[in-house]
Amino acid sequence: MEMDSLPNGNSAAASPPQNPTPAAAGGMTPFPKLTQLTEALKLEHQFLRVPFEHYKKTIRTDHRAVEKEITSVISNVADVSDSENFSKDDAVNHLTSLVSRLQGLKRKDLVDIEVFQEAKKVIDALQNKEVAPALAWCSDNKSRLKKSKSKFEFQLRLQEFIELVRGENNLRAITYARKYLAPWGATHMKELQRVMATLAFKSNTECTTYKALFEPKQWDFLVDQFKQEFCKLYGMTLEPLLNIYLQAGLSALNTPYCYEDDCTKEDPLSQESFRKLASPLPYSKQHHSKLVCYITKELMDTENPPQVLPNGYVYSTKALEEMAKKNNGKITCPRTGLVCNYSDLVKAYIS
Repeated sequence: MEMDSLPNGNSAAASPPQNPTPAAAGGMTPFPKLTQLTEALKLEHQFLRVPFEHYKKTIRTDHRAVEKEITSVISNVADVSDSENFSKDDAVNHLTSLVSRLQGLKRKDLVDIEVFQEAKKVIDALQNKEVAPALAWCSDNKSRLKKSKSKFEFQLRLQEFIELVRGENNLRAITYARKYLAPWGATHMKELQRVMATLAFKSNTECTTYKALFEPKQWDFLVDQFKQEFCKLYGMTLEPLLNIYLQAGLSALNTPYCYEDDCTKEDPLSQESFRKLASPLPYSKQHHSKLVCYITKELMDTENPPQVLPNGYVYSTKALEEMAKKNNGKITCPRTGLVCNYSDLVKAYIS
């Protein structure tokens, strides 16, 4: 509700509004709405940070490119104006080419897919046992990785050293270690000493401590480490948020019956994609067992008690009575096709 301010800016003396609502009187957002806003911000945080980080990187790159191009164009214009060797037509053509050059300056699209495409290139390269793209990525994000105390670049350098030792290029390995590994000695001396010992043990060693450094799974470890650093850099979770929220809901529905062939279609876990998400989850804790009729999907209780067919299947009284009325007292089991009389069923159930 709006209030007219006094000329001197003091609104305290203004007449209070009539019948103020609780929200207006308190000057605060109602608590339920504030809670919803907070939860929405938590959910959208990583979706906003990805384009924001990419936007900052793009702005820096584009700013340098624009400054370089504009400086070059101004210099060329000055050369044309000061030179006496340019004819009128040559000058026009030269200036036209400069205008086209300026028109070619376009900013990159701020689309998240570019970020993930870059990450995929790094992952593919690591899977092919190449560290150059990963090192380039570390160089592009050096300041932020340093701020988060990441040692991913150090691990990449260690792997490059190991590959030189594997190829028996010991002199190159020593030179490489002096140039790229020595600066990390102050903070990672123990790991550095372990890796340097491979020069003596070689790649065919049977010593478990050093043999593990030459195993192919070290590349898988680097892939996993890159994914963690990438997600940390952009404020994302390793597991997609959609999967996390779906699993949170499925954990309340996950029961052994959901994985049977005759699971009702109304149950989300009747679909294979949801079953895959729920498979690592524990079964939901049920304090009280509940029977739901397969036919009517209604709860079976004292007012609508369950009844057992001769084949052992259980249905609600309401469903069997309606089926008997339509079929002249006959009941057909929807699962097995067994046909029986409702009167016999009642006697069997009562007895």
